[in-house]
Parts: sequence; C-alpha cells; structure tokens
Amino acid sequence: MSDALENSQARQRLRTLGEALDSGALQQVARILNGGLSPSDIAHLLESSPPRQRALLWNLVDKSLEGEVLQYLSDDIRSYFLSKLNAQELASIIEDFESDDLADLLQQLPDTVIQEVLDTMDDQDRQRVEEVLAYPEDTAGGLMNTDTITVRPDLSIDVVLRYLRRHRSLPPMTDSLIVVNRRDEYIGVMPITKMLVSSPSATVREVMDTDIEPIPVTMADTQVATLFERYDLISAPVVSENGRLLGRITIDDVVDVIREDADHSLMSMAGLDEDEDTFAPVMKTTKRRAVWLGINLITAFIASSVIGLFEGTISKVVALAVLMPIVASMGGIAGSQTLTLVIRGMAVGQISAANVSWLLNRELLTGVLNGILWALVVSVAATIWFGDPMIGLIIAAALVINLIAAALAGTLLPLFLKSRNIDPALAGGVILTTVTDVIGFLAFLGLATLIYG
Repeated sequence: MSDALENSQARQRLRTLGEALDSGALQQVARILNGGLSPSDIAHLLESSPPRQRALLWNLVDKSLEGEVLQYLSDDIRSYFLSKLNAQELASIIEDFESDDLADLLQQLPDTVIQEVLDTMDDQDRQRVEEVLAYPEDTAGGLMNTDTITVRPDLSIDVVLRYLRRHRSLPPMTDSLIVVNRRDEYIGVMPITKMLVSSPSATVREVMDTDIEPIPVTMADTQVATLFERYDLISAPVVSENGRLLGRITIDDVVDVIREDADHSLMSMAGLDEDEDTFAPVMKTTKRRAVWLGINLITAFIASSVIGLFEGTISKVVALAVLMPIVASMGGIAGSQTLTLVIRGMAVGQISAANVSWLLNRELLTGVLNGILWALVVSVAATIWFGDPMIGLIIAAALVINLIAAALAGTLLPLFLKSRNIDPALAGGVILTTVTDVIGFLAFLGLATLIYG
C-alpha cells in the first residue's frame, strides 16, 4: 500500500513539475527537482524531455544530486552531460560512486580526461577503479564491485560480528560475507541470515556455504545474468583465473544487463542502438538511421533485380504482379517468427549443438504444414479472383517453397552469424528478408515462366 502511495505521489510531483515548466516558474521547478524527486525520477524526466528543455532541467539540478542522476541516465544522454564537465567537476560529483558504476562512467570519457579524474582520487579508490577498468565492460570484471567484506574460515562467529559492528554500514546488497584464505583465494560464502542464527562460538568454516561457485572474471555479462536468474542470486563473488577473489557482482548491475539486452534485441531489429535517445536532435538521428536505410536499399535492389529477370513473363500475365507481394510477405513473416524464437533461445542459453537438429526439423515441419494450409487458401482465392486455376497452383507451390526456405533460414541464419561474431539481432532481420524475398520471387515467377513461357 505504501509503495502504491509513493508511486502516486511521484506521478503527482512529475505532473506539477510539467505544469511549472510550461508556465516558466523555474524556482518552483528547481524546488520540486531537488526536494521532491528521487535521482531515478529526475533521470527519467531528463530522458523524457526534448534537448532544450533537458538542458534547462539539468542546470536546475542541485550539484549534490548530479552524480546520482548520472548513474540512472542512458549512455547516450550521460555522455552528452559528461562532455560539458571538466575533470575537477567530475571528481567532485563521483565521490560516492561505487567502483563498477564509476568505471562505467569513465569508459565514456576520452583517455586524457580519465587520467585526470583518476589523478584526483586517493590511492585506494584509484586502485579499485583501475582494477575494474582493466576488464571489458561486457564481462564479469567490468560488472564487479571491488567493495567487499571478506573473512577467514578459522574465525568464530562472535569475532566476525564484532568486526562487522566496527563498520558504519555494509556495502549495498550485502547478503553474505566472502570467505577467503590468507592468499585471498576464494573458499566459500557465509550468508548473513545463517550467521545470525548460528552459535557465537561456531567457526566460519562450520557455517559457511561452499556450494556457491564463483564467477570467472572473464565471463560474459549475459552469462552472468543467466546464472543470477537461474540460481536467484543477490550477489556473487568474482575470481581471477587462479581463484583469487577480485570483487563481487550484485543484482542491481545484473538487472541493468538484462534490461540492456532486451533493449538491444528490440532496437537492433530496426538497426538502432539500444541507447538511442528518443529526443535526439534531427541531424544526429538522421545520420544514425541513414546507414541502415542504405543497407536496406541495397537488399531491395537485389530483390528488384530478381523481379527484373522475369519482366517478360510479368508483362504477359499481369496477375503475377498483383500476387507477388503475397508470397514474399508470407515468407518474411514466417521467417521472422523462427528467427525471433532462435535468437531468444540463443540469448538464454537454451540452444546448443545437441538440440539444434531437433529444432531445425520442427521448424521445417511447421513450415511445410503452414505452407500447405495457406497455399490452399491463397490458391482458391487467386483462382476465383483471376479465373485461372493455373495461377492458383503456381502461387500455392511458391508459398510452400518459400515457407520452407523461411524456416530453414530463420533457424540456421542466427547460428551462422553468431559463429562469425556478427550480432544476429542486428543483421538477421535484413538478411532473412532478402532471402525470403529472393526465393519467393524466384519460385513464383520461375514457375510462372515455366508454365506460361
């Protein structure tokens, strides 16, 4: 009930803020921004505003809130605001950043600025950030936070509790302590809930859990997300190749990975970046989309050239020009269904060499059955429409051929692209559409040429 009330109050504050902006009451806007909205709400408001209004709102955000707001912004918008800050301003707003969040932020800056910011930090903080920066952003090392609490297995629970009480607070998302030996090699974890109900005289070794496997520092972030989802983890230790503890990954960072992957899959199918700014300026948006439109134009020319091969046949039988789009469209839709299913299966780790042949057979059989079903429907409609049973037979055969080809391409294409380190979500749709268009036109017009000459 309290969460619903808080959400309602937040929406009301956002409405009041919008009204104040429209009326030009900047003092009221600043008061609502800095006194009534959370950093995540402010970030959402900035992302939902056109460029000029966004710049105005950012200038009204209190300096003490800027760092927290930046953490919630998309990369595209965050980069814009970061470009307006110098090294000293950056250093002042990142004081309370966790090492993984700070590393993410710094990776969006030029190397010279990164070094300037690192030079303003104390040795311990700089070492933590540099350790995270040493790993690619899309790996466990890039996700991890080096702020961990470790204990030795020979300590008693009573000693550990007294050690914890010396801290002002525990790192966020601390659900367990990490157990290491004297060489900082990972041994296991000790859940805090288990520790609190154990005898004070018991040792950490007696209470700890050794079943939790650590995450290799080089593991891909998507695999990390899969592990968190599969085992309902809140945090997990990250280790080097020799088993030395490097840090931990927490669920809040994994949620970001899951969201980014979902955005990436959705936006890539249209040739857009997952961090595409909804309110980006016209010229910036035009440049980004022009490349993808150019690629699509090339594929359209390929499909058109196939049609051009049968120009003589089309001029003889005008009905072919009318019915051509049906064959291509049905193949495109069927192929997209298979492609989407396979890409999703690959993303969640469900598809492997052991089951891909079963999946291919299933999709081919589905293509055959759907092809026969809709071939019958379309052939009857075409025969009635043009009064020519042969036209109905041609389009029926072409539909079956194209739906089988669509199933084959939709299954194998993402696997092939992945083996070549090409993103299937980005390139799969365009290639698939080209394949189904070309095969559909070839089958339909080729059969018509054989029959009508």
